[in-house]
Amino acid sequence: MASKVRTRTVERTGAALESWQAGVVGGIVGAIAFGAMMAMQMPAMLEMGIPAMYGLEGGLAGWIVHVSHGAVLGVVFAAVLAVAGQSHRGIVRTTLLGLGYGIVVWAALAVVVMPIWLSAVGFPMAPPFPNVDVGSLMGHAVYGVVLGAAYAFLER
Repeated sequence: MASKVRTRTVERTGAALESWQAGVVGGIVGAIAFGAMMAMQMPAMLEMGIPAMYGLEGGLAGWIVHVSHGAVLGVVFAAVLAVAGQSHRGIVRTTLLGLGYGIVVWAALAVVVMPIWLSAVGFPMAPPFPNVDVGSLMGHAVYGVVLGAAYAFLER
């Protein structure tokens, strides 16, 4: 007597990205959104402050460094989600996790690391330590929201 068993298989079409790739793309998109805000509200930081951390000058250098930071931080976001078992949690939850991540990045890197780094390289307009700036907080929050939403969309 023969029996038939149906099994369901799921095929990946290649449309979804690996988690680290979704982190890179989400980080780039988030950094562009944040950079656009920065270009309108505090262009000197994007044109002079950010590139000065690496001994560079100019708006293009600032954009390249800023977007590169966003991409790297996007990979870190993907790694944190994977380690915490929070990957594949849906767009709303991942967007909220991105918001929290953006705030943590602001507190650690913009408030603490950046003013110390800019002072260490002799940048004359280094922000005070700690650099608690509401505009920067809002920009990092936008970065995190866009990162989280893009990550969830691309990684599903």
